[in-house]
Amino acid sequence: QVQLVESGGGLVQAGGSLRLSCAASGTIFSINTMGWYRQAPGKQRELVARITYVGVTNYADSVKGRFAISRDNAKNTVYLQMNSLKPEDTAVYYCNADIIIPGTVWGRLYWGQGTQVTVSS
Repeated sequence: QVQLVESGGGLVQAGGSLRLSCAASGTIFSINTMGWYRQAPGKQRELVARITYVGVTNYADSVKGRFAISRDNAKNTVYLQMNSLKPEDTAVYYCNADIIIPGTVWGRLYWGQGTQVTVSS
């Protein structure tokens, strides 16, 4: 079975930084786009950032200039560097990946269980 496991969340003061990691494991042929989503209490889950296999990135307007997504294809891992954190960044952050398994042609989406990020003022 394919699994995505996030790590790196925690409590940080406003203006601080955190680096999230998400590692995919299992029987994997290839991973296409990977991304980070977040969900704050009482709100819908929203896209934070995503990155293609070759490194093309997209960011939500609210995090542009503060967050940076990257990936290490050899490790099947995606990262989210979060700088200048604000209280409104507080949410559960979820990893997402479009993964192709051996014997299939097209990928399907997988989700991690989430990691809590809390930013205090």
